[in-house]
Amino acid sequence: MQLTLIVPELVWPEPDDRQTLDAVAAPGLNALLARSRRTRRPPQSLEATLADAFGQPVGTPYGAFRLLGETLAAQLAVEDAYWVCADPVHLRFHQERIILADSGSIGVELAEAQALAGELNRYFGDVGTFHVASADRWYLQLAGTTRLGEFDVPPLSAVAGRRVERQLPETAQTGWLRKLLNEAQMVMHGHAVNAERQASGRPPINSLWLWGAGALPPRGDSTQDGASSGMFDGVWSTQPLALGLARAAGIPTHVVPRDLDTLLAHAAPGTHHLVVLDELLGPVHYEDGDAYEAALNALETRWFAPLRKALARGRVTRLRLEASTAYALLAWDSGRADQWKLWQRPQTLAALAHDLAQGER
Repeated sequence: MQLTLIVPELVWPEPDDRQTLDAVAAPGLNALLARSRRTRRPPQSLEATLADAFGQPVGTPYGAFRLLGETLAAQLAVEDAYWVCADPVHLRFHQERIILADSGSIGVELAEAQALAGELNRYFGDVGTFHVASADRWYLQLAGTTRLGEFDVPPLSAVAGRRVERQLPETAQTGWLRKLLNEAQMVMHGHAVNAERQASGRPPINSLWLWGAGALPPRGDSTQDGASSGMFDGVWSTQPLALGLARAAGIPTHVVPRDLDTLLAHAAPGTHHLVVLDELLGPVHYEDGDAYEAALNALETRWFAPLRKALARGRVTRLRLEASTAYALLAWDSGRADQWKLWQRPQTLAALAHDLAQGER
């Protein structure tokens, strides 16, 4: 079996935070990486990494593909509309700058999401329809033939917890959308949901992050062809975008297996599978070193240590491990012979983080 493993935020983004990095003991991962061939590219989002894995071009309509991976998709004509991710956020001023917090840090509840989206639909029904797939993932379905042209907005995962310079592109085609967003913020500000949140000391849900605009490519387009995706025989993920990209390409999707042994029990020899392990995403985004340590130790036990042995024994014939990190997009490729290069000395994650911060390849 060949395995492509995507593990976003594998390396803690603060190389000088020795308390977090030194607390992680991952000898299996350290040896696995030391005996693999590493490549380094400029940093990019998890969403872009997933799009690359499926052979998608620049400008991938993330909203449409992500929606295709939602349970909600069964109730909608996803292929016949133009979609925008409209995820709920909290904006606040800090030292004359705007800082964005996503739902993971402000705790949006599903009932709150549905109430706010319902109010937005009452105000903006002529523009489009807001759909709530989960408390933190909303979608705007544009009415009629409205299109946004070039829509260069980073995914929410790339801006959460960071300073925001602008929310939307300054183009003629998005002028009406900037106006809509301003009006939507006023509607959300005055809603009872936010009055209740503020009364209980919680930050209001006072804006939307609009990104990933576009429509699905027509069926038969090469970007929807399973062959362009690297010919995965199965995709295992909880990420709706990964599931949507797989479904568009006609690739079977599955829940993430508990560990490598479970995957090997279900994957036939000679097949190629994609597994997305996103357990480190939240701890890194919310700067929770203890949660990062716990999640990485669990991955070490269930995946990394067993993978090193499975490669050495030929149960996994080829491994590609990809990690979008603050330093770079990193990829490690390994086969059976590589894992017998015992002279390649393992490097700790602390040492790896230091080298990456220094720009070493």
